[in-house]
Amino acid sequence: MSEKDELAGIIADELNKQFKHQKVAYFLEEDENPTDVTDFISTGSTMLDIAISNRPNGGVAVGKITELNGLEGSGKSLIGSHLLASTQKKDGIAVYIDTESAVSQEFLRAIGVDTTKMLYVHLETVEEIFDTIETIVTKIRESNKDKLVTILVDSLAAASTKVEMDADFDKDGWATAKAIIISKAMRKITQMIARQKVALVFTNQLRQKLGVMFGDPWTTSGGKALPFHSSTRVRFKNAGQIKDKKNNTIGIKIKGQVIKNRLGPPMRTAEFPLYFDKGIDNYGSWLTVMKEHKICKVGGSWYTLPHIDTETGEVIKEHKFQSKDFEELMNSNDELREYCYSRICEACILKYDSKQLGVDDVVETDDVVDEI
Repeated sequence: MSEKDELAGIIADELNKQFKHQKVAYFLEEDENPTDVTDFISTGSTMLDIAISNRPNGGVAVGKITELNGLEGSGKSLIGSHLLASTQKKDGIAVYIDTESAVSQEFLRAIGVDTTKMLYVHLETVEEIFDTIETIVTKIRESNKDKLVTILVDSLAAASTKVEMDADFDKDGWATAKAIIISKAMRKITQMIARQKVALVFTNQLRQKLGVMFGDPWTTSGGKALPFHSSTRVRFKNAGQIKDKKNNTIGIKIKGQVIKNRLGPPMRTAEFPLYFDKGIDNYGSWLTVMKEHKICKVGGSWYTLPHIDTETGEVIKEHKFQSKDFEELMNSNDELREYCYSRICEACILKYDSKQLGVDDVVETDDVVDEI
């Protein structure tokens, strides 16, 4: 490692003297990088966590802004609710800012949210949303900086402005006013949460651009500020229904694509089942991935999972089970669960070196994002 330039060191010292309230100039190899993400909150789906952060025990970044967007019925609010449950499992504070008046306490409890401890805030306008966020972050800064907090805003698309709420229905131009307010607020809020243990998550609705022939035909409500300031944007779609033997729809298959990412490679996708009575079936997606990567073998309705010693390569034990018993097997055997998790991470975390790739080793496409 080369030594830092002496003049650069002098400049850094002078800048830090000039800005007395905080350190602003760093040498990243020597100092703690203020932009590094060290804390993550699980989405409830291992495959989505890996797609977002490309690391074990990852997920949505703390200290950053995340946008979950998609059409109605694509699972945005459900994913946001799982983030609140994951926050509480880490002894954090879960804040649900609701503008849609569509919160189901029964479902929140079913996926593991302790509704007696969750702070529910019902608001109507974007001004109220950002004032509330500022109040929460300021209070945390004053009282307990180490307390983890996740703020879910569900949704930005449903929020009006104060002017719009007081105006007649036939008046136009409020969309522009909403975008201006959001743009001003995002610049402030982004800096406020950057050094706090606060994860700020927005759900947003997709809107179709009219007359678009090429590129991404979709946009989101509220202007360009939220997409710009978000560290991660995930687009969700309903990829199919899950039915029981009586042909009753009991869940949906969700596909999420990371369309913007400052935590890892973008454009990665994850698919996972979500049931209406219990939320994300994480172990169900584990089993699918384990079949695809031949971590386990399938014979008829039975699965064979060899537990292999990673050091010697010897099989410690072979586990035989049916798919309906896989969740119970994982919950009853911590060592086996950790083994399966490590194998899934090994298979799904992206590792590549573009220096080793020539033009004949890659394929260039015109694809931007998956079609809805």
